[in-house]
Parts: sequence; structure tokens; C-alpha cells
Amino acid sequence: MNTVEETIEVAVPVSTAYNQWSQFKSFPRFMSAVRKVEQVRPNLTRWVIRFGPVRHEFDAEIVEQVPDSLVAWRSLGRRSGHRGEVSFRATASDRTAVSVRMSVTPHGVTGRLVHASGFTRRVVRAELGHFKEFIEGVGQEGGAWRGVIRGGHVEHWEAEPPRSRVPHWPVG
Repeated sequence: MNTVEETIEVAVPVSTAYNQWSQFKSFPRFMSAVRKVEQVRPNLTRWVIRFGPVRHEFDAEIVEQVPDSLVAWRSLGRRSGHRGEVSFRATASDRTAVSVRMSVTPHGVTGRLVHASGFTRRVVRAELGHFKEFIEGVGQEGGAWRGVIRGGHVEHWEAEPPRSRVPHWPVG
């Protein structure tokens, strides 16, 4: 497994950067390799990516997600061998360091050649640059998902409604 790490600083508050990143369906608007993202469930996404003539589809499980801090995933299926995380750290009240760490298991001769050429690192760096241009150009997030996922399971993040103090409703 080969690991790629890239960081970029964006000129928006950490909550704005995180909130936009949590909107996976918007990725095709600013990422050149991402053609489509479908949010199947809060912890499951379906991706379609394209690099030149090569088109690839895969599912990814979000295994950890903590608002304003982290989104971590792993690809599902035999053919897609990668996992990664994006972390968000405030560097000032209006600036955020966005760091991507992705581990890729190249499949076959082509996969090993692609990774050896530094292609994965260049794509991650370029896509982070596209995110920076997008979020700084818009200046605000286009939505947010503020839930928490731990170990691939969505934690309840909305407060439960208050319960009645009356033990039984009167009958009659």
C-alpha cells in the first residue's frame, strides 16, 4: 500500500471548509476527476471518476466523521483498494489547513506504473487546489452534514424529543 499526503490552506473558517467537504454530491462541480457522487446512506457513497479514457466506479464507506475535524473512508469491493482521510485544522479564525492522506493499493501492472509515476499525488494536489478555488470563490458552504460516524456507524446527533412526565395518559 502506497500513501500520499497533501495539505492546502484555504481562506475560510474551519466550519465552512468542513461543511462544504461534507457535501459529496457537489464534488463534480469543482473536482475534475469526479464525475458523480451519490450519497446512498449517511455512511455510504457511490463514486464515478474518470481520468482521460479510464472510467472507474466504486463504493466508499465513511468509517469516521467528526464535524470540523475529520472525514475518513475506505473503498469497498475487490477492485478499489484505497482508504483515506481528510482533516481540517484552523490556522486562524478565517483560515483552515485541509490535509488529505490516502493509501492506495495498486492493482496490476498498470496500477503500479500509475502510482510509481506520481500520478496519484498529482491528482490529489490538483483536486485540493480546485477545492481551494471553489470554496474561496464562493466564500460559503453550499450545505452541511453535521452528523458523527464512528466505526462506520452513524451516531444519533439530534437531541431526542422530551418525554412526557405523565406515566400514563388518562383513559376515558
